Amino acid sequence: MAQDSNSYVAAIDLGTTKVVTIVGKRTSTGRLHVVGFSTTESTGIKKGMIQNIDETVKAIEKTVRDVENQIGNKITSAFVGIAGQHIHSIKNFGYITLGPEETEIKRDDIKRLIADMYNIPVETGDSILHVLPLDFSIDNVKLEDDNPVGMLGRRLGANFHIVIGKTSSAKHIERCVERVGVKVSELILEPLASSKAVLTEEEKEAGVALIDIGGGTTDLAVYYNGIVRHTAVIPFGGNIISQDIKEGCQILQKHADLLKCHHGIALTSMAPDNKIVTVPGISGREPKEISMRSLAGIIQARMEEILDYALYEIQMSGFADKLSAGVVLTGGGALLKHLVSLIKFHWGYDVRIGYPSEGLCSESVEQYNYPQYSTAIGLAIMGLERIEAGEAKSCTGNNLQHDEQNGEESDDKPNKKSTKRLFGMKFYDAISKLFTEEDMEM
Repeated sequence: MAQDSNSYVAAIDLGTTKVVTIVGKRTSTGRLHVVGFSTTESTGIKKGMIQNIDETVKAIEKTVRDVENQIGNKITSAFVGIAGQHIHSIKNFGYITLGPEETEIKRDDIKRLIADMYNIPVETGDSILHVLPLDFSIDNVKLEDDNPVGMLGRRLGANFHIVIGKTSSAKHIERCVERVGVKVSELILEPLASSKAVLTEEEKEAGVALIDIGGGTTDLAVYYNGIVRHTAVIPFGGNIISQDIKEGCQILQKHADLLKCHHGIALTSMAPDNKIVTVPGISGREPKEISMRSLAGIIQARMEEILDYALYEIQMSGFADKLSAGVVLTGGGALLKHLVSLIKFHWGYDVRIGYPSEGLCSESVEQYNYPQYSTAIGLAIMGLERIEAGEAKSCTGNNLQHDEQNGEESDDKPNKKSTKRLFGMKFYDAISKLFTEEDMEM
């Protein structure tokens, strides 16, 4: 039975650079309206995996308490993202016998078949996170349609895409979230969540590769005919580019981060060869002058390496030549200048930047339509689907202070308590004055 349409969803994105907590509900138009949002710096997570329990708990608690203050209610449970280099996937075929006579296939039969896949043997220390059907067969005859419900047969089979991760990593996530007083409703693979937020149904049908470039990892999901065909987590992201800049230019980490964000260019040929950026010296030393073309060369070299890993995974999927919709980039790394041109130049795919506007109402689009929030918004959207299907409970009480004061939000009604705490945006603007561009005589 479906849950109340006024159910609220909470989602937590545990990233390498930031932790995001979000609470939202479905509007009358079917889109997500964000009623609570908070983000803070992440210091306990490296390459998508928790390395420091206490630091991670502090970050989660800060964002959760902030959102609870905004909505005037306690968050009881949340959908949480999982990624990291331990994630891998396999393909597997399974079947169930329906009976000695031809039997009508019901939805419960599909659920039973999927449940059986969670029992297949995996390596010691691993757990199955997701079982995703690729195609179905009845009595060894493959179906063109992906919905066998209502058809007759004696044996129902299917090929599955199975996502596997380390049990310890999942337990660490659950432990951190539960120490804040929030129950984990479900762990969801982050590229699947990002896909829900930024990809259209047309793109999934035509064939598309989603590349989510985060701080510690780069997540990949390949879709064709509306079905996820391949997923992967690459253990490199934007942080390694900052590290290269730090070492190559011999500057502080914070200056390397700012150089990348404010002046970074992914394609050396597009960088001006007559401009430099001045970086403050260390402990009162002379400022350092860095050529923008040299900076672009460092960034392009590392970005090409990351993209080569992504291309390898796309080729491993078997659908590299079927991506009619090309590539969609999202995550904070997608904002790197001329990255789209770099991919077009090397791969020849059509490329666009993916913003999480597909499932957001108009008001929420104005505030949260940034690629770095794609995963958090996708987690909330997927969580709402689980709640409305009766597979999970509302993550907060249904009578929020937000609604009691302002009434139910609509797509075109302004929210007077809107939050604009977009971590890092004002921070970078405020200290960008550390750097200056000046013409260099050539």
